[in-house]
Amino acid sequence: MSLGFVFPGQGAQEVGMLSDHAAKEPIIIKTFEIAQEAVGLPLWELVCKGPEEELNKTAITQPALLAASVALWRLWQSRGGANPDIVAGHSLGEYSALVCAGSLDFSDAVRLVHARGKFMQDAVPLGKGSMAAILGLADDLLAQACTEAASETNGIVAPANFNSPGQVVIAGSTSAVAAAMEKCQNLGARRAVQLAVSAPFHCQLMQPAAENFAKELEKVTINQPHFTLVQNTDAAITTDVQSIRKKLIDQIAQPVRWTECVQTMINAGMDNYVECGPGKVLSGLIRRIDRKVGSNSLATLESFDSAINT
Repeated sequence: MSLGFVFPGQGAQEVGMLSDHAAKEPIIIKTFEIAQEAVGLPLWELVCKGPEEELNKTAITQPALLAASVALWRLWQSRGGANPDIVAGHSLGEYSALVCAGSLDFSDAVRLVHARGKFMQDAVPLGKGSMAAILGLADDLLAQACTEAASETNGIVAPANFNSPGQVVIAGSTSAVAAAMEKCQNLGARRAVQLAVSAPFHCQLMQPAAENFAKELEKVTINQPHFTLVQNTDAAITTDVQSIRKKLIDQIAQPVRWTECVQTMINAGMDNYVECGPGKVLSGLIRRIDRKVGSNSLATLESFDSAINT
C-alpha cells in the first residue's frame, strides 16, 4: 500500500480544533508554543477560545492552520505512524507539506505564512473582491462564463481552485464574480455560492501580494524534501529547490489545481491518503476525484487512532 499525506488550507480552521488531541497529547500545545514564539501571536488561545472572527483573519488563520497540521504530523511521528511516499497541500497546506517533508524550518514557515496572509489581505481593499463556489458545471463552460463576465464588467474573474470535478471556486473583482455566477447558473451549474472570505485569493488581483511575498521568501532556506512533493501551480512532482521557491510565489496569484494534484498522486501509485490537519474537506474531495482510493482524517482523536492503526 502506497501512502500519500495531504494538508488542508484556509477554510479548515475552527474554534476548538485539536482540543481532544491536546487534552491527551502535550506535543500539540508544544508545537503551538513554537509557532507563537515565531510570530508573537496567542495562536493556541485563539484556537481554543476564538473569537471566530479573529481566528478567521487571514494573517492569523494561516499560521494557526500550519501549526495545527504540523502538530498532528509530529504526533503521528511520535506514535510510530508510517512515513508517506508523497505529500501535497491545498494552497496554504503546501507549507505544512514542506515543513513535514523537512524542506522548510517550522518557525521560518510560520513567519512566512503570517506575512503571506497579511500581503494577501492587503492586496485588495475589503469589498472590492470576492470568491464563489460553482457546483456541477464543466470546466470549459465555467471558463467561458468567467471570460464573458470579465469582458462585460471590465473586471477580473477566473477559476481559483479546481477542487474536484464539478466543484470549482472562482475569484476576482466583486462585480465580475457576481456576473460570472449568474452566467454559470444560466449555463447549467447546479449551484453558485458566494463564499465568506476576506479577499479574492489565487487570482490576478493577488499579484501585488506575490511580489511582496517573494522578498520575504528570499530570506528563508529551502531544503530538498525528504518525500516526493506535488505542488499546486502545475500539479507536477517537484524535485528542484529553486522550482519549489518559484512555485510558492506563483501559487499566490495562480489557481490551485487540486484535482490534477490528486490525479498525479494516484498516477504515481498512491492508493491510500491521510489528511493531516483539522477537518475532512480534502478527504471528501479525494473521494470525489477517485472513489477507489482510501482516505483517513486526523481531525479528531478517534479518527487519528483509526488512521494510525490502519
